[in-house]
Amino acid sequence: MIPVKGYEGQKVAVLGLGRSGLATAHALEEGGAEALCWDDSREARERAEGQALILHDLTRADAWQDVAALIVSPGIPHLYPEPNRIVAAAMEAGVPVDNDIGLFFRSFADGDWDSFDIMPKVVAVTGSNGKSTTSALIHHALEHAGRPAQLAGNIGRGVLDIDPAHDGEVVVLELSSYQTELARALTPDVAVFTNLSPDHLDRHGGIGGYFAAKRRLFAEGGPDRAVIGVDEAEGVYLAGQMAEGPADDRVIRISVDRKLTGPGWQVYARKGFLSEYRKGRQVGSIDLRRIKGLPGTHNHQNACAAYAACRTLGLAPKQIEAAFHAFKGLPHRSQLVGEQDGVAFVNDSKATNVDSARAALSAFRHIRWIAGGLGKEGGIESLSAKDLSGVTKAYLIGHSAREFALQLGDVPYEICETMAQAVARAAGEAQPGDTVLLAPAAASFDQYPDFEKRGEDFARQVASLMSGR
Repeated sequence: MIPVKGYEGQKVAVLGLGRSGLATAHALEEGGAEALCWDDSREARERAEGQALILHDLTRADAWQDVAALIVSPGIPHLYPEPNRIVAAAMEAGVPVDNDIGLFFRSFADGDWDSFDIMPKVVAVTGSNGKSTTSALIHHALEHAGRPAQLAGNIGRGVLDIDPAHDGEVVVLELSSYQTELARALTPDVAVFTNLSPDHLDRHGGIGGYFAAKRRLFAEGGPDRAVIGVDEAEGVYLAGQMAEGPADDRVIRISVDRKLTGPGWQVYARKGFLSEYRKGRQVGSIDLRRIKGLPGTHNHQNACAAYAACRTLGLAPKQIEAAFHAFKGLPHRSQLVGEQDGVAFVNDSKATNVDSARAALSAFRHIRWIAGGLGKEGGIESLSAKDLSGVTKAYLIGHSAREFALQLGDVPYEICETMAQAVARAAGEAQPGDTVLLAPAAASFDQYPDFEKRGEDFARQVASLMSGR
């Protein structure tokens, strides 16, 4: 645990008692503060009481007396589409609002570091798609090379729940826009921006607010190195803002759309080959086509970002390449869950929007596509004929099955309703060389509590099918 600094002997309110909220409360107590906890859920409050935490009703008019700060869990809005009523009351009372990420950055360093030979570092990864894979890949490469590392944030453990740093350790954080937009301290050593596509727009007041939340990690954090995807206009803009000139190698530009040139530091992937250029000379390359855990262009972008971050941390190209080959991928993200009779079964349940589904579709050929669920605005109408060219047939499930069917153009489809029926029908019609791909392009909440449970059901149905049950 990372004891929170700066609030010793003071009262600090904690709103939201999920995983990060409970960890925050305990870290505050560990640092000598008095954590005053609240959640609208009775079950969450009872869980906090069971952990000997103090409940404090933040809905009361006198709730803010002598409170030094309010720490808010990521899912609670503080501005758009409208502030949570408790957050609004805190701001009206002049109480500073922060989150666990802000507390982490103000508390991570401690006196033990004076005896370290190599200072610990923090790598923070943000962006619309690929954050989890990129973060996990950096962490995996570090551990594969024998470097001490921890993985936390939006993946793995809560940021305040990790262990105090060891000599030379690297902490890799996946940070969502919900986390970066509010943190009062953001000081990573290396910051990574993967890409940008519209998401969470109601929470951020539009695409500009969404980008602004991501940009804070760089503009306010002032990282020593910035790894920035430049395949969207926002990334080009951000890289331009961070760099002092074309040769400034504190900024590493990455791309999967084009070859990058110039006197600076670039990493790009074309036709399955990753290339690293520095000062106009190639200094590293990897054939990504042979790496099973990173299929498709979207994963090649993740590989470029992770490679660049690892290079800033001193790993050699051959070390990174060996780690990439040993990477098995993350659950529910282009995860190979089975192969039988020449048919591959791939779980990409994390593809909850049309952009991530498009990326998954581009990674395979001869696809038996399982899609559907609780569709988002526009459904899959933005998928072009080119995006769907690899789809042999679609097997549609959930609430949006019929809506998706009307948006498929000439692609053959079948309304299956349930995962069990979709897997059975896709597997029964698949030929050697086909891929049965779950990439729903929709949320899961019509049939499952989250995308993880949806992916687990897919894997379970595949395992049952392969075992003959």
